[in-house]
Formats: sequence, structure tokens, C-alpha cells
Amino acid sequence: MRKKLQQQINHLSPMIQVVENAKDILYYCDTKPKLKYRYLSPVIDNILGPNSLKEHLNYPDKVYEIVHPDDYETLLKKTTGQIDYSKPIILRLKNTQGQYIWFEEYATPVYENGEVVAVQGIYRNINEKVELQKKLEYKVSHDTLTNIFNREYFESKFEYYDKESNSSIAIVICDLDELKFINDHFGHKMGDTLIKETANLLYRSSSKNEIVARIGGDEFVIMLVDTDLSKVEVFLTNVQSEIDAFNNGNPSFYIKMSKGYAYSSSSLSKMKQLFIEADNRMYEEKRNKKKERVLV
Repeated sequence: MRKKLQQQINHLSPMIQVVENAKDILYYCDTKPKLKYRYLSPVIDNILGPNSLKEHLNYPDKVYEIVHPDDYETLLKKTTGQIDYSKPIILRLKNTQGQYIWFEEYATPVYENGEVVAVQGIYRNINEKVELQKKLEYKVSHDTLTNIFNREYFESKFEYYDKESNSSIAIVICDLDELKFINDHFGHKMGDTLIKETANLLYRSSSKNEIVARIGGDEFVIMLVDTDLSKVEVFLTNVQSEIDAFNNGNPSFYIKMSKGYAYSSSSLSKMKQLFIEADNRMYEEKRNKKKERVLV
């Protein structure tokens, strides 16, 4: 018996070494009557920080303290058997330095009398993958020159509120005046600086519910969602205040801008008409400025 036992140990030793040296966190945890790890791989110390293995083995509920608040419900559903175990579980855990790390978990429930009594699985660190995905999504949705949203992102939101989600909404269209003059007399680099400063100005004037995008060379659009006319007027006032402050403090060039807006208490099937109305008002303001300059 002793010889057979030693043979089994010798047979399993390489497999144990593979598990112990794996980069992923492997675990087997009882969930009933309470959380208790039967196994937790030591690599957790390399991923979450020193002494993590000892701390989690001694205090299994620690995982509820380090999970991201937005992922707490997901973790709770996993341990209580209320989740689809056939799909990967994505959540964030906080390391000993206070930083959240993204994990992709593949969990398998263990049943007893039709009830989940344990969960075994693998935590895979996907932090680099998530960060890369965020960077790619940022590039796809943002303008390279100004770092505000681009035309494609604006059009996706435009379609969303036109066809899928009903909301009170306003569209503000802004177009720079005399950009061609800046490009011809001071060069396109100065023109790019003007465009970037304008984008920063519009972004500073906006709030979280307002989408600021560059949709053309010197044309910007702002979408105000869940809003009313008073908020639109506040936004336009803030924009003009930012323009005045910039022009008073920057003698090299001035920001001159024409603006037009349109508002509706309902967005469904109204977005195209709102855009046309805002665009027409913007060009009307631009034409009036030209008339004033001619009269002067």
C-alpha cells in the first residue's frame, strides 16, 4: 500500500508542479455552509500581492472586500449559483497596492442534492487585454487632432437616439469663422492650434450628459441629452464666456465662432430635422456676421 501510494505521489508530482507554476489562479472553494478554500494556487501572491494566499485561505470572505463595487453582484451570483457558468465571468479585484485588475474567470459549480455547494475555477489576468481594448475603442471613437469624439461616434449616438432611445435632446452646431484667414496668413499649424483650442473650450463648457464631437475640419457638434431649453442656454452662455476669456488672454489669435441650436422634448425620428434646423441657424448667424462686416 505504501509503495502504491508513493507511485501515485510520483505520478501526480509533475502535475502539481504545473498547477503551482501556472500563471492563472486556480481554486476550489466550498460555498456551503460557508466559504472555505480547499485549494488556492500560490500564484495569487504574484498577481494580487505578497501574503494574499495566506490571507485568503484564512479569511475566504476577503474576496468580497477586494472586488470592484460594480462587480460585487456578479461575484455574489457566482457563489450562490445564480449565474450562467457556461460563459466567462469578467470582474475586477483589487491588489495589495489598491489597484484594480481585470480578470476573466471560468467557473464550474459543484452540486449536491441540486444545490451549489462549491465552485472551482480559473482566474486569468486580462488587464493588458482590457487596457489595449480601451485604447483601441478610444482611437475608434475619438478625433486624432483634438481628442474629443469624432464624426463616427457622433453618428452612432445620432442613430441611437433617432431610432432606439427616446429623450429630450438638443443639438448645437459650431463653426469657426475665418479659419481660412488663419491658415493663409499664419500657416496650417496655427490653424490646427486654433481647432484644438476650440475643442478644449467646448469640452470645458460641457457636462457628462453632453457629447462634444468634431465632425468636419472646423465644424463641431454638441449633443445635449436629457436636457431642456434652459440648460441649452446655460451651455451657450458658458461657451461664450470661455471664448471671451480665451480671446482676452491670447493676443496671437482669436476664436471666432458661429453657433446654431435646435431642441426637442422627443428624439425619436426627430434627429435629422434637429440637425438641419441647428445647421441653418448656425449659417444664418455666420451670414449676419458677414453683413455686419460689410456695413462696417
